[in-house]
Amino acid sequence: MKVLVCIKHVPDTETKIRVAPDGRSLDESGVKWILSPYDEFALEEAIRLREAGVASEVIVVSLGAPGCRDSLRQALAIGADRAILTDEVAFGSADALTRARALAAIAKRESAELALVGKYGVGTDEWLTGPMLAELLNWPHVSGVSKLDLAADGQFTARRAIEGAIEVLEGRLPAVLSCDKGLNQPRYASLKGIMAAKKKPMDVLSLADLGLDPSELQSPRLVRVALELPSPRRSGRILGGTAAEAAADLARLLREEAKVI
Repeated sequence: MKVLVCIKHVPDTETKIRVAPDGRSLDESGVKWILSPYDEFALEEAIRLREAGVASEVIVVSLGAPGCRDSLRQALAIGADRAILTDEVAFGSADALTRARALAAIAKRESAELALVGKYGVGTDEWLTGPMLAELLNWPHVSGVSKLDLAADGQFTARRAIEGAIEVLEGRLPAVLSCDKGLNQPRYASLKGIMAAKKKPMDVLSLADLGLDPSELQSPRLVRVALELPSPRRSGRILGGTAAEAAADLARLLREEAKVI
């Protein structure tokens, strides 16, 4: 069984973000890019399935600019068998449906039986690509998976957290599963893995290879109109006086300034 792991190249969550002069994109100067953290859970689960003898091959795929190669190489160093890159810069601003169509074409091309994705790509947090991929493939989909049991015959049991409870879902492959924190503990790349990754294959596919129309990238259905950083947090205020005076002052501020009471 082939497992397709869809990964995204995203800004490091600890990187200081600045808005570009166009007001609609990030200023990428000095930004460190990483493999999206939720995708690490998907990759680790795929590797564990292969180690357990359930999966035969782990294929990582990414869409976007040449910088995605770094995240793909990292995934190969961690333990994936081979990588696929669709080297189109415009995928960086493509809508979720366009990305899902490209991933669906790759899944069909590879005859994959299981597609694992992160719960969402850090930065956009849109949650759309996984469900759309499943719909295009006509496969069942479970989002936010925090525990997975997969039998050799393709039967799976997935658990996910909902408000106040754990939901248990059963299904059969092929399927798309969106992975959440807690599913496993992602491993680090070893020195041996880093050296081995240099020899592992990375196929670069064009839109033509996937049978996609380039106009989809040129005319996205979802357009970012503006991008703004959160307003600076107001500094705190220390209230003096006795406890009674401070309490009265606090109540006044909550009523007159914060207007919450």
